[in-house]
Amino acid sequence: MHAIAPARPGSPTEKIEAFLAANVATGAVETPFVVIDSDVVAERYDSLNKALPIAEIFYAVKANPGPEILRLVAERGGSFDVASPAEIEMALAAGVGAERISFGNTIKKQRHIADAYAKGVRLFAFDAEAELEKLVVEAPGATVFCRVLCDGSGADWPLSRKFGCEPEEALRLLRLAAASGLRVGISFHVGSQQRDVDAWDRALEEIAPIASALLADGVVLDVVNIGGGFPGQYQDSMPPVGVYGEAIQRALTNQLSPIYGSYMPRVIAEPGRYLVADAGVMQTEVVLVSRKSEMELRRWVYLDCGKFGGLAETMDEAIRYRLRTPHDAHPVAGRANGPVTIAGPTCDSADVLYEKSDYVLPLALSAGDRVEIMSTGAYTTTYSAVAFNGFSPLRQVVI
Repeated sequence: MHAIAPARPGSPTEKIEAFLAANVATGAVETPFVVIDSDVVAERYDSLNKALPIAEIFYAVKANPGPEILRLVAERGGSFDVASPAEIEMALAAGVGAERISFGNTIKKQRHIADAYAKGVRLFAFDAEAELEKLVVEAPGATVFCRVLCDGSGADWPLSRKFGCEPEEALRLLRLAAASGLRVGISFHVGSQQRDVDAWDRALEEIAPIASALLADGVVLDVVNIGGGFPGQYQDSMPPVGVYGEAIQRALTNQLSPIYGSYMPRVIAEPGRYLVADAGVMQTEVVLVSRKSEMELRRWVYLDCGKFGGLAETMDEAIRYRLRTPHDAHPVAGRANGPVTIAGPTCDSADVLYEKSDYVLPLALSAGDRVEIMSTGAYTTTYSAVAFNGFSPLRQVVI
């Protein structure tokens, strides 16, 4: 395995640097594209496994479903969190059995539940009575976990509102599920790119009374799904994964041991971003640098990748990527940088990446320059439009 210790977490590895430099020289891969160092993915999987040994890792396929990445996770003993029939097929193609697949989307067509069950999937998420009714019919004897609302405080990309139900409703639904002969569990998600290591403790504090009430009914939770939230390294450095692991294991013990004693439900974690974000670097090209007036100091920098090309997580400027240009170390007339608004190439006024976040870029930047965007291995290729404005989907190279 190659050395993978970059200058700071999330910086390109030597392997990626060599690939990017060669591509600048040859233009073999048309920009924009993402290059993934598979060694980093392997290292991240192993680090999380070590930091959180109490949990089974179910990689969130939606973060990056590259076949090479899925095979790597499968070979290391990982399982998969999937959101659709297509992702089930991807996971199976990576070499895992259906028992290592969790259908984690709470919004599923009834025929898709039936098809997944026929393939051997036995883990399903839900958060509404109508969804539970589908599972009772199509997935008899399966383990179903009810997702509880989480406010997502502390996360750069909250996942509240759309998914989950109130704790009181979760208790009612889980009682119905148990009475229908299903094995029951509970899940939550503290939000993607979670900065607060204590977020899981707050969520488990909400869940503990549900577990206690169910136990009084003679129902024991089969699984506790703690979701994802483990961060990548963007503009702000995040705590190491070991700190998250210690906090989560402490929270599980503190909240569930008073209820169950020595018994611990099966614990599932669903990392996506942590495994792949920092493994990837996007290489883009500057298409245009302009000003809205002659006196305007702020320049507009248009890249050949924007919101619709894979950078959807810049919506509301939530995920703030680090950028690198060929002029970073070469000041111009004593003034190295100036304020910019950064936008994509499409004919859509919403295709603006950063306008409020005070980005600055070198004054020497011009059309044709390559700009690299760090930590873009997660939620880029999967957010890329198929052909909006005729632009090709975002390419990916795994090395």
